[in-house]
Amino acid sequence: MMRMRLLPAVLMFFYSWAGSLRADLKPALAESNLGKRSKLALDNAAVALKAAREAYRKGDNQAVAAAVDEIQQSVDLAYDSLMKTGKNPRNSPRWFKPAEISTRDLSKRLESFQRDMDFADRPLLDKVKVRVQQVHDELLLGLMEGKRK
Repeated sequence: MMRMRLLPAVLMFFYSWAGSLRADLKPALAESNLGKRSKLALDNAAVALKAAREAYRKGDNQAVAAAVDEIQQSVDLAYDSLMKTGKNPRNSPRWFKPAEISTRDLSKRLESFQRDMDFADRPLLDKVKVRVQQVHDELLLGLMEGKRK
C-alpha cells in the first residue's frame, strides 16, 4: 500500500530529471565560480554526447553535428574557466583533477561512439575527439608536471 503512494512521486521526480537531460550551456555560463563553471560545462558535454548518440540512432545527422559542436564548446569553456582561475593545478587540484578524469571519460566515450557509427559518418567526430584529447593531455600535464612547492 505504501509503495502505491510513493509511485506517483517517484515517477514525477524521474520525468522532471529526465527532462533536464537536454544539453544547455547557459547554466555553466551564468556560474561565477570558475571551478564550478568547468564542472557544469563538462557535465553538459556528457549530456550532449548522450543527445548525439540518440540523434544518430534516429538518423538525424544535423542534430548529431549540433551536439558535437555543443560538446566542443563545453570542453573549451571548461578548460578556459580552469585556466582563468590562475591556480597551479599541481598545488590546487580541486577542480583540475575531476576535469581531467571527466575529459578522459569523455574521450573514451567519443571513441566508442565513433566505432559504433557507420564508416562514412565517423569524420563527424574527428575534430572534437582531437580537442578533447588535447584538453585532457594539458590538464594531466599540469597536474603531473614539476615539483610540488
